[in-house]
Amino acid sequence: MMTLKKFIAGLESIPATTSWYLADISESKGKQELFTKQSPQRLNSLKEHALIESAVSSNRIEGVEVEQKRIGTVIFGKSLSQDRSEEEVRGYRDALNLIHSLGSKLPVTEETCRKLHSLTRGEMWDAGKYKEKDSDIIEKRANGTSSVRFKTVSAKQIPRDMQQLQAVWDDVVEEKRMHPIISLAAYNLDFLCIHPFRDGNGRVSRLLMLLQYYHAGIEVGRYISLERLIEQNKERYYETLKLSSQGWHEGKHNPWHYINFLCFIVKSAYQEFEERLGRMPKPRGEKTDIVRKAVAGFSGDFSVADVQKTCPWVGIDMIRRLLKDFQHNGTIECISRGRGAKWRKTGN
Repeated sequence: MMTLKKFIAGLESIPATTSWYLADISESKGKQELFTKQSPQRLNSLKEHALIESAVSSNRIEGVEVEQKRIGTVIFGKSLSQDRSEEEVRGYRDALNLIHSLGSKLPVTEETCRKLHSLTRGEMWDAGKYKEKDSDIIEKRANGTSSVRFKTVSAKQIPRDMQQLQAVWDDVVEEKRMHPIISLAAYNLDFLCIHPFRDGNGRVSRLLMLLQYYHAGIEVGRYISLERLIEQNKERYYETLKLSSQGWHEGKHNPWHYINFLCFIVKSAYQEFEERLGRMPKPRGEKTDIVRKAVAGFSGDFSVADVQKTCPWVGIDMIRRLLKDFQHNGTIECISRGRGAKWRKTGN
């Protein structure tokens, strides 16, 4: 809550780099519905692939791995898990399914936090329970030595601090004084600094991040694995978390390192989403159906440019050809010619 409190108190101003990230994300979010509506039949493979990558990557970041040949069975099969690692990966899959199925209908609460932890921990005795003993974040070096990287909140203070984090979060959401991406990143940083569970804090933080993106209207995590992108940038992830947690207990930390990293992740996800949809083979006749549906959706006169805005994947020459076909079929008529030619549905 130290980070969220800093923002509420007005002690932080948004750096230029963060503003650029937010502008790019806002633009991608604006095109999100257009992309998902244009080719819904082509998104299932992306969803399936993202589910696998998220469950595997988020656990692998924490050193939990499953044999490559067993991944498909663990994620989609119903057979018993062969070991503890498989149980944790399958539990993370269950948590993902819960978030993806409910989206923003699943509230961001302590109860949800405990539920996600319980799913990811499976049958472990501490599943869904706050830690009972103090534990710090240990940094292990390549030479075998280790040191305390961050001293987390004591076990006795966990219930109080988690209640305070929840209360501050509820106030932020209700007052809407902060950009939702900044507020969710701040919450995520505070959660990791509190470190409420004995084990599994990183995985729960990434699940909460996905859920909070849903609450912010950002659904790209359904199609592109945010966890895989974090794993691919794991060194940067840990470095920014280290930099932003220094001085957290005193409220003297700089949260922007970590906030910018999460902005970078979601921006990268949107870029990959649009690129991968553009590369996917299109079913025969799909572009014709896309343009036909776009035309049907216009309530008044429309132009070729209007159709192109609604159908970004369809070339302008093909749009013109299809409009002439629709005209011959009697479904539309051309009411003016020239560069700004207008068309209108006939009702036939």
